[in-house]
Amino acid sequence: MSHLVPPKPRRNHVRRRFALVASRFNARYVDGLISHCTKELRALSPGSTVRLLRVPGAFEIPLVVRQVAAKRKTDAIIALGVILQGKTLHAEHLGLAVTNALQQVAFEHGVPVIHAVLSLKNESQAKKRCFDDEMNRGTEAARTAVEMTNVLDKLRK
Repeated sequence: MSHLVPPKPRRNHVRRRFALVASRFNARYVDGLISHCTKELRALSPGSTVRLLRVPGAFEIPLVVRQVAAKRKTDAIIALGVILQGKTLHAEHLGLAVTNALQQVAFEHGVPVIHAVLSLKNESQAKKRCFDDEMNRGTEAARTAVEMTNVLDKLRK
């Protein structure tokens, strides 16, 4: 796994519509992702709309992402959550199910679905990826969303 956030795409003055679908489970860490993601979206795409939808847990994220994608009123959807490993395989199964469902939504609806539902070993990893500025996955997700909307705009012209 990379220890650095990808470079910033160019600031874009096109008005975009972004939706963040975020888990309330492990809220402390997810709130860090939301904060960094929103801040970066506003910096890279000023004037864009950022809508936040909260769901109970990571497993519920794909259903809401699918509903948002089906309305075709959003340029990119960012899924945000934190899954911490326990002593069973539950976290592994959950992470795989969420990953597969998010990818399917992107393929079905042709909208970028940015996967920032993190499967992490422990709280130390969560703190680093959700709170730190150096390798924040919320920042990375925002940059990916902006870049993907730019790429798709070029392809659709």
